[in-house]
Amino acid sequence: MKSTQTHKVGQVHPISLYLKAWLLLFILSACSYMVDYMQVQGYLRWALILFFMVMKAGLILAVFMHLNWERFAVKLLLFIPPIAILIFITLMNIEAGYVFINRYL
Repeated sequence: MKSTQTHKVGQVHPISLYLKAWLLLFILSACSYMVDYMQVQGYLRWALILFFMVMKAGLILAVFMHLNWERFAVKLLLFIPPIAILIFITLMNIEAGYVFINRYL
């Protein structure tokens, strides 16, 4: 006896979602290259480059790695360790500056 019931194998997203994500990645990359083309200098240059980099990484994580549709626990599992590492790096940097100043004096 053959069962006629069907089951879902996985969630299928429309191709338009991926095309929109590709278009947005192209636009963000073009903006990143325009920072160099327009010869922006100083802190503004690095702030813009880092901003566009983080935007592209977030878009790739959300759409292409399907993180947008994951549970909150998985998101916390991915984002808490890098944030903790950045906090520890900042604390070590502050302590290194303190030690350097004390040794100089």
